[in-house]
Amino acid sequence: MVEAADDAALDRRLGLSVSPSVRTSRATAVALGMLAFAFVWLAHLNYASLVPPTDDLEQLTWSRSLEWGYYKHPPLPTWLLWPALRVFGWSAWTVYLAGAATTLAAFWIFWRLLVRLRGESYALVALLAAACISYYNGRLYYYNHNVVLLLANAACAALTWQAFATQRLRWWVALGLAVGLGALAKYQVAVTAASILVFATHQRAWQHRTHRRGIVLAALVAGLLFAPHLAWLRTHGFAPLHYAVESSLGANLGPLARIVDTLNWLLDQLLNRALPAWLLLGLAAWLARRAPAAGEFPMRQGTQGSAARALLLSWGAVPLLFMPIVGLFAGADLQKHWGTPFLLFAVPAVLELAPRRWRLPASRAPLLTAFVAVQGLLLVSSHLTSPLGPQAMRDSHWRHFDARRAALAIGDAARNQLGGPIRVVSGPAAIAGALALEWPESPLVLIDGRLDRSPWIDESLLRACGWVQLIDAGAPQAATPVGSALPGWRWLVVPPEGAVATSTCRPVSRR
Repeated sequence: MVEAADDAALDRRLGLSVSPSVRTSRATAVALGMLAFAFVWLAHLNYASLVPPTDDLEQLTWSRSLEWGYYKHPPLPTWLLWPALRVFGWSAWTVYLAGAATTLAAFWIFWRLLVRLRGESYALVALLAAACISYYNGRLYYYNHNVVLLLANAACAALTWQAFATQRLRWWVALGLAVGLGALAKYQVAVTAASILVFATHQRAWQHRTHRRGIVLAALVAGLLFAPHLAWLRTHGFAPLHYAVESSLGANLGPLARIVDTLNWLLDQLLNRALPAWLLLGLAAWLARRAPAAGEFPMRQGTQGSAARALLLSWGAVPLLFMPIVGLFAGADLQKHWGTPFLLFAVPAVLELAPRRWRLPASRAPLLTAFVAVQGLLLVSSHLTSPLGPQAMRDSHWRHFDARRAALAIGDAARNQLGGPIRVVSGPAAIAGALALEWPESPLVLIDGRLDRSPWIDESLLRACGWVQLIDAGAPQAATPVGSALPGWRWLVVPPEGAVATSTCRPVSRR
């Protein structure tokens, strides 16, 4: 079984004992390095994007009303964002900072866990490599359900270790809270639950009364936390589940398509998203061989090797097996972003599977230089494919949509027809949300023209204030083309019924 040990005791057993002041200074250095990483990438991503990510816009839209659930997902990410929007204002930067802070919090837990299990050298290399995965640099300004689940998944890994190491029920309660919060972030927490069960099986948890009680207690706590959302699901026709089935789980791919889709997903995760991480790990091993005089550390250290290895492999390998199983046996269309909450732990899993002759460089300077070089290449690549790069190299991603120009093309004319401010804009969530962010009134978004998906709007508001309608096909003759900023789209105004209620239709505060 896992043995209880604090950080200092583990360091002594690894022969890496350091004073508390040195340990604190190293933790401070890692924290400052993470903040610098976030500053560089957030500045670049803001500079290289004409519009916030669609998921950020979605959260801004949903934050207009705190619910126990939304038509696509559970409510936790919106709840967590709501206070920040009240304090810092309804803006893209508030969401950017929320996304970066959530990712960095997951990174911090990840690093602390690896320091505890394998020592500081291992933890530093794993942290630097994980920061090279495209989910965590090129998408650092994303704030969505995957990012919140990333934090919950990392917390579950650390709390699972604590629960088994200490054999105290309070850690099982904490684990239950983390799983329950993860379920309120995204139903994919089932993958995390599978990782917990695989590790518990390796530890023969059924043979120990404390662990049997702990698992039951954690499940009860998680269930109680999830119960209000479950009640909401029942009263709202299980809308998020229908959305999941319609968008991916219900694709019912044929046998060959399942194999192709699954292989495509795996290759994308390991040889696209994570490829820069493997490059950095290869550089780390090469640097260790190049400078043996500077000293080396083994790739894996510690006397708790079997349990630590099992934990890291459970969190690193189980998701990479779970998703293909869903694809192959359920015929689901595997979405690339489903790896976001879990690919972080693929790095220590690879380190655990690496040959024992591999070494880590004792000197941090060459490793940090290699990390900066990899990040530099990623920044250059992002710039070249952005709206600011050469025309021939630009990609066709959402970030190229010039929302400001589209908003200017519509705004004044729409206000003239409404006889007042734009209070509501109706259309696809992303486009309508992008325009709402650009207009000074911060109008509410009527998602796809559906009140059932937009609980922050009622019919009386529409009757009193009218709305701007975005249309992409079959537009009536009265509709006006948006123009080159949004080719193929038109807009029209649905005017208020009778006199406009000024108090009802005043602009929405950005706080």
